[in-house]
Amino acid sequence: MAGSKKFNTTGICIPSLHYMADTTDMLDQIIDRYIEPGEYFTMNRARQFGKTTTLELLYHRLKEKYIVVDISFEAADEYFRSLGTLARGLIMDIADRLEAQGVPDDLLRVWEAPVSEEFPLRDFGKRITTLCSRSEREVILTIDEVDKNADNQIFLSFLGLLREKYLRQRGGRDHTFKSVILAGVYDIKNLKLRLHAPEESKYNSPWNIAADFNISMSLTEEGIAGMLQDYEKDYHTGMDIAYIARQVYDYTSGYPFLVSRLCKILDEQVAGSGEFPDRASAWTREGFQAAVKLLLQESNTLFDDVRKKLDEFPELSEMIYTLLFTGKSIAYSPDYPAMDIGIRFGFIKCAGEQIVVANRIFETRLYNYYLTEEMLGSSTYSASMQIKNQFIRGNELDMELVLEKFVEHFTDIYSDRTDKFVEENGRRLFLLYLKPIINGVGNYYIESRTRSMGRTDVIVDYLGRQYIIEMKIYHGNEYNLRGERQLAGYLDDYHLHKGYMLSFNFNKKKQTGVREVILGEKILIEAVV
Repeated sequence: MAGSKKFNTTGICIPSLHYMADTTDMLDQIIDRYIEPGEYFTMNRARQFGKTTTLELLYHRLKEKYIVVDISFEAADEYFRSLGTLARGLIMDIADRLEAQGVPDDLLRVWEAPVSEEFPLRDFGKRITTLCSRSEREVILTIDEVDKNADNQIFLSFLGLLREKYLRQRGGRDHTFKSVILAGVYDIKNLKLRLHAPEESKYNSPWNIAADFNISMSLTEEGIAGMLQDYEKDYHTGMDIAYIARQVYDYTSGYPFLVSRLCKILDEQVAGSGEFPDRASAWTREGFQAAVKLLLQESNTLFDDVRKKLDEFPELSEMIYTLLFTGKSIAYSPDYPAMDIGIRFGFIKCAGEQIVVANRIFETRLYNYYLTEEMLGSSTYSASMQIKNQFIRGNELDMELVLEKFVEHFTDIYSDRTDKFVEENGRRLFLLYLKPIINGVGNYYIESRTRSMGRTDVIVDYLGRQYIIEMKIYHGNEYNLRGERQLAGYLDDYHLHKGYMLSFNFNKKKQTGVREVILGEKILIEAVV
């Protein structure tokens, strides 16, 4: 029945209630590579990356063959007051799961017997042995939100118990859980745990027995297309499923929350709005861009967390700022804490040997974050704001005029600045100039594929039209000709006839201004400052 399902961005996604990408292949890999061989591991991914939903789907896949004890530390702060409260809390929670899965009454009575006051954790360990040795089915333990209480000694003692029993079972001298899955943001075996005073810390977590979790949890373009096909069966919008799925993936790189959020905005906010009166008009290229704009403007838990982490970790913020605005490549180093934090929280990722922002949505949101901090005090932003209306001709953006006016402004204000200043700030200044012109109507993003080629391409989407502006440092005529050919080829990818180049030239004999270059069937508008 149409309307019985929704796109979901809060809590667990349930197949009967929500439109979901097919994650069967991912679940198969987890079961085949980790659970069946009896591995212990941490499913560590960024916030709102589908960990809880994955655990729920695994539960339903595994419960016929195994006893699955699925618990969460989300609201378990009180358990970690002492070893006794932890043991009693876990016994209570696990008892509920055992009863629901048909464990015999005699085994339940043993499990629920009073806990030893003197040795509560050791008592808990003996119950695990009894349960796992007497049960007809092997037992799997999953713990969600495990790093909520990962910074105290009681948690370490709990991990130590699991480790001890795991090693003894491998040696044939104990019975314990077949597999243990801990789900959280951090990889517990590499977590720096603070004990008592802040200056007292260590890295040697007892979870060093855990297998590395190397399975991608990002949604694929094919998975997104399958989700849209389910939606299309209900609403018959006539959308180009392959195109929309590709756009969603290109903007999110498969980040589950962002995928669902874009689709939810399209379905519930764009459809039925003044410009897009129904679902058929919303699930189009123009409707998708409207959804991107709304997503970038909203406050949500994921974006709030990004901002919080940038405030908490200034080195991370500085690194991302450098990555965005200077055009410099940053090599990946596993020993640089700020880099590890950014990857752990999903803001950046390692591509080859370089660090890049994780997806277009994050990148544009981060650009907006840094630019907004500078807008009020920026003469560049103010100059553009005063004349922004002259750049719009009907429903089109006069990008050639934008470049002409930017060259004039830049020459007037920054011509006497050092080469280093221009190299580090040129891209930022152009984006500050561009922002008020397209603000509220268009979107922009940086094409990451060209960043490593010594240039930065800005893609502007404005009322259904795209404009590609290549920004680069001028390194001579040969380099410039190569850049022209690269841009022409890139225009082919986007099926565009005209492109734009903005070169920051440090040659004292340079000629600033804007000129038109014909390259084959392409028209290139080149601006030099």
